[in-house]
Amino acid sequence: MAEAQPVALPWLLLESIGGPVRRGAQMLLATLALAAGVVTEGLHPSSWRRRTLRSELRRSLRQAIAGGFGTVVITATLIGFGVVHQTLRWLSFAGQEDYTGTLLATVLVREVTPVLVGLILLGRSGTVTVVEFGATKAGGQLEVLEAQGLDPFALLVLPRVVAMALAGFTLGVIFLGVALVTGYLTGWFTDLVVGPPRELLLNLFGATDTAEFALFAVKLVVIGALVALVCAITGMSSTRAETPSHLLPRAFVRGLLAILAASALLSVAAA
Repeated sequence: MAEAQPVALPWLLLESIGGPVRRGAQMLLATLALAAGVVTEGLHPSSWRRRTLRSELRRSLRQAIAGGFGTVVITATLIGFGVVHQTLRWLSFAGQEDYTGTLLATVLVREVTPVLVGLILLGRSGTVTVVEFGATKAGGQLEVLEAQGLDPFALLVLPRVVAMALAGFTLGVIFLGVALVTGYLTGWFTDLVVGPPRELLLNLFGATDTAEFALFAVKLVVIGALVALVCAITGMSSTRAETPSHLLPRAFVRGLLAILAASALLSVAAA
């Protein structure tokens, strides 16, 4: 029996470089293709006439919002103290209170809230999606659905992505409101703020134009949808030998990169 020929070092080097690039490109193309399918099917009225799809949408939406609500409130409270209160403190110390709204709009509204809400969705709902889809793939239920003439995309992926997008916007608004309230109350108790809450809101809204609020909403919706897409692809592309201990770290890294990339690209595009 002939001995196996050793693999040349240059080929191993090329494989080590090209392998991650190829897998990353496959993930990007799969995400874009699935996103195009969600937009096409989601905007078609006939897609939502099926009771099973509407039921799955309600279940996913309830799980995403209720599951992330407590974490959003706690995180927003900490951010309200750490960002809003410190902003009020140092601008008051420097005598630049007029720039409070501009700084909060740039830091809290545009960057911090969408990213943190996306991470909360990834940790609370994205992991559930990975485990459920991975179990569905490992149990052969996808093949059963296809054999019955049912579309797994329409029954599983579409409602989950739409629910996560809506949950991202809802939790983002709650996050922003709680952070502002916490920051104001902390500033009021420490005598940094002497005016009514209306002044802080007017300062913030005066420094934030319509485009900023539109960017805020778009970021939340896009990030929520991306979390669902990445987690769905990770779960449905798993093998039978892979367990949640293999899938969850992979989904977390992919989801984190998707959140940061989407936030950065949308900020640059709106600049």
